[in-house]
Amino acid sequence: MVKAVKRIFICHKCGLEYPHWQGQCTNCQAWNTITEEIASRSVLFSCYDKNTVVSTKKVQNLTSIYLKTLPRFSTGFKEFDRVLGGGVVPGSVILLGGSPGAGKSTLLLQTLCKITTQLKMKTLYVSGEESLQQVAIRAHRLKLLPNTELNILPETNIEQICLTALEEKPRLMVIDSIQVMHMTDVPSLPGSISQVREAAACLTRFAKNENVAVIMVGHVTKDGSLAGPKVLEHCVDCSLMLNGDSDSRFGILRSHKNRFGAVNELGIFAMTEQGLREVNNPSAIFLRKREEMTAGSSVMVVWEGTRPLLLEIQALVDHSMINQPRRRIAVGLPQNRLEILLAVLHRHGGLPMADQDVFVNVVGGVKVSETSADLALMLAMVSSLYDRPLPRDLVVFGEVGLAGEIRPVQSGQERITEAAKHGFRYAILPQANVPKKAPENMQIFGVKKLTDALAILQKMSI
Repeated sequence: MVKAVKRIFICHKCGLEYPHWQGQCTNCQAWNTITEEIASRSVLFSCYDKNTVVSTKKVQNLTSIYLKTLPRFSTGFKEFDRVLGGGVVPGSVILLGGSPGAGKSTLLLQTLCKITTQLKMKTLYVSGEESLQQVAIRAHRLKLLPNTELNILPETNIEQICLTALEEKPRLMVIDSIQVMHMTDVPSLPGSISQVREAAACLTRFAKNENVAVIMVGHVTKDGSLAGPKVLEHCVDCSLMLNGDSDSRFGILRSHKNRFGAVNELGIFAMTEQGLREVNNPSAIFLRKREEMTAGSSVMVVWEGTRPLLLEIQALVDHSMINQPRRRIAVGLPQNRLEILLAVLHRHGGLPMADQDVFVNVVGGVKVSETSADLALMLAMVSSLYDRPLPRDLVVFGEVGLAGEIRPVQSGQERITEAAKHGFRYAILPQANVPKKAPENMQIFGVKKLTDALAILQKMSI
């Protein structure tokens, strides 16, 4: 008698399994995320060589392990290397996600061509979504031909990919994309939770055993998160997101997880007809050059990964025509942080905004999560409220506490140096971040309370 196929139900957001279907996941509280899957045995240890199922690894003492510098190699892009923590680590597994049209395939195709041409390393591009002719057309459009010797494999079967990689022995292999890959022993459709989980686990084991760096391209859902099981992000060494629409001029590469470098590192790329081009001075592209000074705009210095970044923040404060509800919209900043700063501005600054609609936007589409943007946001709202522009050569940063105090932030000296490099002459920052020696042609105002910052604006005729 044929054994019945066992079916399970898995939440594709958190990965929790259920014996039957239900509408809401009890773990992550998400609705309509539980799908039916066919249970299968794990093929983690026998995915690319079915004869080597017996482990030959031995237990070692921690003190006897030889520590050596990881031999990274460059991708050919300084911005890409920065996000990775200094380059690609052999044997690492990298997950690159992004919305359709963001430039994931273009960036990886350019990267492999640079590594093959400049470093003379062997690479392998596995195309599961495009044919060989389509990849060649894009390479011709990017003017990557005929100077490159990149190897391309049109395959979606993981076992065949690993066997081919064993023969070719590449230093870096790109899987485009993990959602279309499948394994023979997993009785599910490509893109399902079981297929993505087993395929990613097999590629991870292959990368560690053969010391081959693997970059997997991942799709995103409607809310911008990576599609597939949550275990996909846990098993990789580095998780990257490339943000940028098809009609945008710039693409932002951000690191969300990195075992070999800093997290939340940022890389800026310009989208041109010949592919992605790295931006060496990202602060300049986010500072909008304007002849007239406008109210409600201020420049702040945020810390992204390992470097300072100058950003422009805009605020629009407008009288509301209705009593309830009040509109508080923040783009690029946490919504709850905006509500807190409005309360602090009312309580300790004496500026009630209960009858005002407030709209906040960070120019350039950058998402700011650190609290060093508090003071710049508050001064931008004050400027918009009174319809008086701030000085164009003024830069502001600092954290604002609930008691109205201005708290210091990390790397204050580097932030000031970055602002002076771009020609800013005035700076309002926490008193604890005031350097002993200010840069030339820059006047620094150290403040301890919110009222001190508002008093400085009055002296500047704001």
